[in-house]
Amino acid sequence: MTKTRFNTYDVVCSVTELQKLVGMRVNQIYDIDNKTYLIRLARNEEKVVLLLESGLRFHTTSFEWPKNMAPSGFTMKLRKHLKNKRLESLQQLGVDRIVDFQFGSGEAAYHIVLELYDRGNILLTDCDLRILNILRPHVEGEELRFAVREKYPRDRAKQDNGPPSMEQIKEAIQKAHPGDTLRTALNPVLEYGASVIDHVLHKHGLFGCRIGGEIPNDPALPKKVKKKQKNLAKEFSKVFDMETDLAPLMSAINDAESMLRAAQKEPSPGYIIQKKELKPVKEGEKEEYYFTNLEYQPYLYNQYQGEPYKQFDSFTTAVDEFYSSLESQKIDLKAFAQEREALKKLSNVKTDHAKRIEELTKVQLGDRKKAELITRNQDLVDKALLAIQSALASQMSWTDIQDLVKAAQANKDPVASCIRQLKLEINHISLYLADPYAFLDEGNSDEDEESSDREEDEEKLEPMVVDVDLALTAFANARRYYDQRRFAAKKEQKTIESSSKALKNAERKTIQTLKDVRTQTTISKVRKVYWFEKFYWFVSSENYLVIGGRDQQQNELIVKRYMRPTDIYVHAEIQGASSVIIKNPAGGEIPPKTLLEAGTMAISYSVAWDAKVVTSAYWVRSEQVSKTAPTGEYLTTGSFMIRGRKNFLPPCHLVLGLSFLFKLEDSSVERHRGERRVRTFDEESVASKDEVQSEISDHPVDQEIELDDESDNDGENKEMKKMEDASLPETVKKLSISEEPTSDASGSQSGAEEEPEKDSGVPQFPDTHVKVEHDTGKVSVKADPILQRLTSGADADSVVFLGDEKPYIIQPSAPRIKQISKSKQKAKDKEQKAKQKQAPAPKEEPQKPGQLKRGQRAKMRKIKEKYKDQDDEDRKLIMEILKSAGNRKPDEETKEDDDAAADKGKAGFSKRTPA
Repeated sequence: MTKTRFNTYDVVCSVTELQKLVGMRVNQIYDIDNKTYLIRLARNEEKVVLLLESGLRFHTTSFEWPKNMAPSGFTMKLRKHLKNKRLESLQQLGVDRIVDFQFGSGEAAYHIVLELYDRGNILLTDCDLRILNILRPHVEGEELRFAVREKYPRDRAKQDNGPPSMEQIKEAIQKAHPGDTLRTALNPVLEYGASVIDHVLHKHGLFGCRIGGEIPNDPALPKKVKKKQKNLAKEFSKVFDMETDLAPLMSAINDAESMLRAAQKEPSPGYIIQKKELKPVKEGEKEEYYFTNLEYQPYLYNQYQGEPYKQFDSFTTAVDEFYSSLESQKIDLKAFAQEREALKKLSNVKTDHAKRIEELTKVQLGDRKKAELITRNQDLVDKALLAIQSALASQMSWTDIQDLVKAAQANKDPVASCIRQLKLEINHISLYLADPYAFLDEGNSDEDEESSDREEDEEKLEPMVVDVDLALTAFANARRYYDQRRFAAKKEQKTIESSSKALKNAERKTIQTLKDVRTQTTISKVRKVYWFEKFYWFVSSENYLVIGGRDQQQNELIVKRYMRPTDIYVHAEIQGASSVIIKNPAGGEIPPKTLLEAGTMAISYSVAWDAKVVTSAYWVRSEQVSKTAPTGEYLTTGSFMIRGRKNFLPPCHLVLGLSFLFKLEDSSVERHRGERRVRTFDEESVASKDEVQSEISDHPVDQEIELDDESDNDGENKEMKKMEDASLPETVKKLSISEEPTSDASGSQSGAEEEPEKDSGVPQFPDTHVKVEHDTGKVSVKADPILQRLTSGADADSVVFLGDEKPYIIQPSAPRIKQISKSKQKAKDKEQKAKQKQAPAPKEEPQKPGQLKRGQRAKMRKIKEKYKDQDDEDRKLIMEILKSAGNRKPDEETKEDDDAAADKGKAGFSKRTPA
């Protein structure tokens, strides 16, 4: 039996525990239904919801209960008189199930009187207990009226007079009816509740006692009462003895009184007594159990020892859990009943199909045996058929034929003796046939012991009655039974095939039914809401709580109530910007990263978001923020006066994100410790360097040198090798901190660390510029421009970095590499022509100069005009000063300079052939 309402001991425990609510103010009042009401109380940041249900219970709740869309008239009356009132006292009237809640004090006091007995009631009264509103008006007797403007009779509650005396106990037992239990007899004089009485009786060995005497057979008593008394007499066989059991009974009553006084002083824990039941499962699945809640108790009584239970820290928590899960428990029980019904239907389908298959198997076996008996007794069957057919042919009546058969049986005729019944209306007769070769089977029984039981059943033919058709011969009758057996076998096969489909459909329907049943709605528990969740808020990358107002009222609330002297105020000089507070309880300086994130928040919640305008926020300390306006001015709601210097932040990006907060398990806390700590500049540099190295290691450095022509000339290959060694190895070794420096042709070390005692004039740690293209994954590496110019050849490009990401490349007027490659290609072509077969070659026409590109003709004209007075010696000196000839051999330089001087009179830097 499920417990549905508070008893006296429960009221005492709940009143004692809820004394912690005294001093809290009423925030709002809601109604769940016409009997249940919610009172939301608040004190500073503490919020509690008190639930009152007429006639049943009162406790605090942490669950979200469905509220009515529109408040009732009774709720509006409560709001009118109780809102913003402080709960001054909460007490039980006497030892009765009546609780008085007083809100306010003095003449402004109002009372809520909650009655938890009978049909229950809730009354709202003024300071003089005059009823202002009542949930259930009624009249008791002739004078006592419960209605508006009537005074509530406070003294009608049962008063606490202590435990009853021994004479009162004796009198109560003597007034009890024979067959009643001892608890039933004591309940009118004890105010402890049935559970407490059973507990103390069980403790003193009196549990299960009944009042002695014969059960009266009063015809005026209802049948249910008589049946109950008889059942109790059978169940409680022990009879209470006034002489021997009275002393233990008084000790039990004193223990109950001690429990009541202890509950009035200290809060009690809570227990939910449960019942273990088997959960309906399909065949083959593992058995599962579910627990249903039976009772909530403030004490683990002796009568519940051995029963499953759940323990809670407080009694009101247990009551809240019990009633919040009561509806879901009813749904679960209903769902389990539907599951049992669905599984029962599935089981019936399986049983029916198995039964049909078994019957078809039996029919096949019976038809085979009948056919075998007819075959083995073929002569006897033919004689019996012939005898009956002859009698019918002689036009004898059916009665005469019956008499003829009986007379022949009396004469012990073997043919007539096998006839058991004449079914002439359907042209059949029934013959009792036995196996004529049974004695042979008995003789060979010792040899067949190793055969299976099924084979023995199939071979052994028991005597049986077989119906035969008079229109057919014995052989034809045997064939008819064989045909029936084959038909039954085919039917069995079809039944098996159809049964598998039917079972699959039944299982599918059952599974769908179970899914539909288990899809249910339950009351969800409300998570505790923190105080900062009513604002805009986030936790910065360095673990600082940042809050911002949603409107002007919240902006003012944040600054007035929640800003502390160590906090930082962040704002922006733009319309609609939120007032942002960085909580800094530990004091100290706020890191720049957190300041920038707070500034982004302040600007994002302003008109800058819609207008896509990037601006700067500023931060000040809390003592610089004031609500006092200058003389002659005033500040609107949400506006503040900033005095002193404003610390402006860099322009913020209008970027906001959404994140999910997960609670870590205890085993994962250590792995994530320190992730939100404040990082120094050195740690950020190391982290960025590690990221660059990991990026380069993931994408290998591919440095490509594009040439217009490939030549087998060793000098050119060496020159290309020098250019490659001068650029690629030094940068790569700089990034990987290599120990071996790379030397160029001149013997100087480039791009590597030198020993401290060596001084070559080249910096030990040259600057290296790394550019990573994230879309292609290519890494471009360039060394310091000064060091590259010192170590590169005359034909190498000069790279100048102007402070941005794109380098400015200075190239010669005519690239030497391109010029050399073209001349080498021309010489190679001539050598190939010289090796061809000698033949009268046609006279070659003078070669025309190559077609110049657009703008190149004017460029060449300017170069010719500029260097028209320059001879070869002057040009050589200038090239040495500029170091544009590179590190080449003297004979190569002379040869190239002579070629250049020879070609100077021609059109610009035209192609030339090597000597």
